[in-house]
Amino acid sequence: MKRPIAVPRPVAPRSSLLGHNGGPPLDGSRPWNEGHFGSYFGWRAAHDAVWKSIPPAIALRRARKAAALGLTYVEYTIEILDRGRYLQAGDTQRIAEIIAARRG
Repeated sequence: MKRPIAVPRPVAPRSSLLGHNGGPPLDGSRPWNEGHFGSYFGWRAAHDAVWKSIPPAIALRRARKAAALGLTYVEYTIEILDRGRYLQAGDTQRIAEIIAARRG
């Protein structure tokens, strides 16, 4: 029995793929921009899944740690999710940057 010939899928030009991860635009326009309606909601769902998947015991530990550092739970958790850093009392410079950004 002969196998069917596989037809290759069309591929976007390589130059349009470099440096882009398919996330929502950062330019302040509509969240889904022009023609990228689905990717916004995919990223939104991924964001919601990360925040809902944190077990209660870990959330309580992070809340206590954040309060001890003078940060909010959200600020402390964002630092972990974005940078992979678990802030310690010795990270005074980064903690000061986060607090300064909060004050705007």
